[in-house]
Amino acid sequence: MNWLLDLMNRIGIDRIPLPPDLFGGVASALLVFLFFLVLCRVFTRYVLAVILKLTARTATSLDDSVARSLEKPLRDFFIILGAYLALNLLPLSMGQNLLVSRVFRSAIIILIAWGLYTFIATDSLLFEQFQIRFNNMLAPFFSKALQALVVIMAVLIVATEWGYDINGLIAGLGLGGLAAALAAKDALANIFGGIMIIMEKSFAIGDWILTPSVEGTVEDINFRSTRVRTFAQALVTVPNATLANEPITNWSRMGKRQVTFHLGVTYSTSRQQLARCVEAIREMLENHPGIHKETIMVNFERFNDSSLDIFLYFFTITTSWKEYLEVREDVNFKIMAILEREGVEVAFPSQSIYIEQPEPDRDKKPYHRL
Repeated sequence: MNWLLDLMNRIGIDRIPLPPDLFGGVASALLVFLFFLVLCRVFTRYVLAVILKLTARTATSLDDSVARSLEKPLRDFFIILGAYLALNLLPLSMGQNLLVSRVFRSAIIILIAWGLYTFIATDSLLFEQFQIRFNNMLAPFFSKALQALVVIMAVLIVATEWGYDINGLIAGLGLGGLAAALAAKDALANIFGGIMIIMEKSFAIGDWILTPSVEGTVEDINFRSTRVRTFAQALVTVPNATLANEPITNWSRMGKRQVTFHLGVTYSTSRQQLARCVEAIREMLENHPGIHKETIMVNFERFNDSSLDIFLYFFTITTSWKEYLEVREDVNFKIMAILEREGVEVAFPSQSIYIEQPEPDRDKKPYHRL
């Protein structure tokens, strides 16, 4: 046991005295600890349940988030407080009391940091409201940043509590941070790129985007990169610095979807047939429930090499790819019905070749063989 006593002396703890009332103090300490253990169970089962019911009745969800984030730290607080008061009932030396006090204060700091860490988590009620009201990419980004800040502050405060000089540590971190910034400029570029993407709100999680690098649905954005799920179900990780310097097409934010094409009919179509087809197609699009009524253009545009071309330009109300294809299919079938009703055929690329036969020379005498 000499090594244990030597270790206790090195950390400032004197040898534990054995007074006559030691067993009485231990019994009292044990009773105090058991009392707080029972109090913890009562608090968890009854008091906390009442608090959660009261916060659920309020109009705001902030108090619900505070109560849920402090639920586990408060439960452990009763156990730590009971252990601290029980140890104070023991006949400890001054060094031992100092150690118990430091451990207790450090535990309180950790519990507070734990509560704050849970309160600002991405899945907490606070950030759920933040995500709904603002941008669903801002919540995880700022949540992770604030959680890292809480952990760093808790470590520094605990280090100060145990007598460490953090001024030199902070100064060293400043010089080390400069060197790290020079060595990790690409990582910093990605971080600032992510901040620019979030502030500009070019896209959100769940949006369908198209860039020169990737096309697909955004699944997540973090400090370094953005993860995009392609339509082939591959997961592509793109550095934020790359995305921030590329043109981004956000297909999910289309208000309507464009349709434009040329419909070619044969040259055997009469002027009256062509005019009736153009008018019928325009009327059909104007009355179609899936077509946006603001811009509809149907016109006989040009004489092509092998067809008479009708120009169509309109928009679908839906932006969903599946519904868009269904609307286009229905429009195409209705156009075919109009052409069949008017007896008009769709043209296909073709060429007609005419060969001219020369007329025989009547003045020329026939040749007779002798």
